[in-house]
Amino acid sequence: MASQEIETLASALARLPGLGPRSARRAVLWLVKRRETALVSLLDALETVRESLVECDSCGNVDTSNPCGVCADPRRDSRSLCVVEDVADLWALDRAKLFAGRYHVLGGRLSALDGVRPEDLTIAKLLDRVSAGGIDEVVLAMNATLEGQTTAHYIAERLENMAVRVTQLAHGLPVGGELDYLDEGTLAQALRARRPVG
Repeated sequence: MASQEIETLASALARLPGLGPRSARRAVLWLVKRRETALVSLLDALETVRESLVECDSCGNVDTSNPCGVCADPRRDSRSLCVVEDVADLWALDRAKLFAGRYHVLGGRLSALDGVRPEDLTIAKLLDRVSAGGIDEVVLAMNATLEGQTTAHYIAERLENMAVRVTQLAHGLPVGGELDYLDEGTLAQALRARRPVG
């Protein structure tokens, strides 16, 4: 049996996504065995991030500078704005290096069941950014869930009277996917979004 302090550390790690109690205990054991190298550098990195972490005033990204690295990058296309539900979505899209514009993080998605209303998200800030001008296209990159699509539809309606093109990520067949293994919703979306060959 480990000490209370070690158990507390394991419990804290077990609350992280993707780690259960057994994986957390293994991680703690690994860190304890390498406390002079791995544990010390982990603690230093956590302390540095804790002290310098800020939310970008412009887009809502989490970074160690304000504005964040994405918003401060002069090579970014300021006329193109990609709207995402969460910071994790921004990081995933930016890691793929397929979108060269700027981002806007909503901080969640509309959900009647969870009581998340438009006022609880940064939709008003998004509308202000677009109405200020200089943005030609708003890409709605919501997750392909009922709440995500409801959020995208709501934002599209709010942007309807503004001089901006509103687009949405395509949904449908995943690369390498087999029709037999796909759900009806994915198949329906793929059929609706079909395009000419060639």
